[in-house]
Amino acid sequence: MRINKGVEWAAHACSLLEPLWPEKGLPLSALAEFHELPEAYMAKQMQALSRAGIVTGGRGRNGFYVLAKPPKDITLLDILLAVDGDEPMFKCTEIRQNGPCALLKKECTSPCGIAGQFAKAQSAYRAVLAEVDLSSLNRKVVENLSPGSQKSAADWLLGNHRQ
Repeated sequence: MRINKGVEWAAHACSLLEPLWPEKGLPLSALAEFHELPEAYMAKQMQALSRAGIVTGGRGRNGFYVLAKPPKDITLLDILLAVDGDEPMFKCTEIRQNGPCALLKKECTSPCGIAGQFAKAQSAYRAVLAEVDLSSLNRKVVENLSPGSQKSAADWLLGNHRQ
C-alpha cells in the first residue's frame, strides 16, 4: 500500500501548526518552506484540509493557516481522508466471473474472499490511524529530536507564525 505524498505533506503541515493552536498559524509560504516543498502543491493539500474542516484560513499567498479544532481531535485518519478521500484501497472487479472456470453472476451473492480480506486490512489500517491524534504524534516527534533540533524548530516557528 502506498500513501500519497500529499498526505505526508498535509500531516507535516498540521504537525507544524499543532504547537501554535489555537491563536496562531503559519502562512502557506512558511508551511512549504519548512520542508522545501513546492508552494503550489502545498496549497492543494491545505485546501483539502480546509474543505475537511481541519484547518481554517488561507486566502492566497499572504494568508495563513491555523488548526480549526483542538489537535487532540485531529487524527492521522482525518488527514488521510481529507487529502485522499474515502475510496477503498482495493476495488473488486469480480475477476472471479472471468475465464474458463468463471462463476456465474448469480453465484456471486457474497463478497469475494480476496476482497473481504482487503476490506479487513483497510479497516485495521484505518483503525490504527484513527488512534493517532496530532497532539500525541507531536509529542513522539519531539521526543526523537535532539535538543538542538528542538530549539531550531521552535525558533523557526516563533519567527514565522502569525496571529
